[in-house]
Amino acid sequence: MIGVDTIVQGVLLGGLYALFAAGLSLVFGIMRLVNLAHGDLIVMGAYLILILVTLSGLNPFLAALVAAPLMFGLGWGLQRLVLNRTLGKDILPPLLVTFGLSIALQNALLEGFSADSRKISAGGLETASADLGIVTVGVMPLLTFASAIAVIVGLNALFYRTALGRAFRAVSDDPVTASLMGIRPAHVFAMATGVAMLVVTVAALYFGMRANFDPAIGPARLIYAFEAVIIGGLGSLWGTLAGGIIIGVAQTVGAAVNPEWQILAGHVAFLLVLLVRPRGLFPRAVD
Repeated sequence: MIGVDTIVQGVLLGGLYALFAAGLSLVFGIMRLVNLAHGDLIVMGAYLILILVTLSGLNPFLAALVAAPLMFGLGWGLQRLVLNRTLGKDILPPLLVTFGLSIALQNALLEGFSADSRKISAGGLETASADLGIVTVGVMPLLTFASAIAVIVGLNALFYRTALGRAFRAVSDDPVTASLMGIRPAHVFAMATGVAMLVVTVAALYFGMRANFDPAIGPARLIYAFEAVIIGGLGSLWGTLAGGIIIGVAQTVGAAVNPEWQILAGHVAFLLVLLVRPRGLFPRAVD
């Protein structure tokens, strides 16, 4: 029988999937760009944090703080120098370029770190647990879920309560008109990708502490991110959290029935939601 513990663990797992998806959702919502290298960027972020922890002995959370501006700069430069050149009415160029970037990142990581799997050590945090009364859960999953909520709250505050957020909304609605008002779409797009890479850093931190990773695992993270974004509705940040939770719960329920069904159950849940709501649960209007 499926118990409360199974559902709670699924909800907490959904927080990790929401972190995978939040940056992808932000970029798509602003510039309608589908980044096929998103999963590989998460893996690259995990390797960067691992290097900082190994070389300096920093706590993984402090290492993530050091890695964050580096990831922001990478995202800003990637968008400004490469991806902005591919944007337009045709969606094929960004797909081809980010697919090529995905392949390049995987091979670069393979050359640099070999095919051996790695993990970021979190010490006692890996086994720490918290008694919530009816269930006992790991501290790490709780932190992951809390961080997912904090990231989405922060992104919404940035999007709706700051000048940069107003620029994001303006270029998302009509970049030509926004440029006539003095906004530089190319710069705003680069800032959006930089912010998305900050979210990628958070996702990479928890992913690297919770599971082993290797250079080839990025596409699987991308699939989970895509499914969470599509279930929630393209461009909806809170919908992304809902999508991650649905996938997480489906996987834990599937694993409780038969361990071999864990991954399959998440994909089946994705297909069922699409059958009922083809545009996702909380779709934003997309021209």
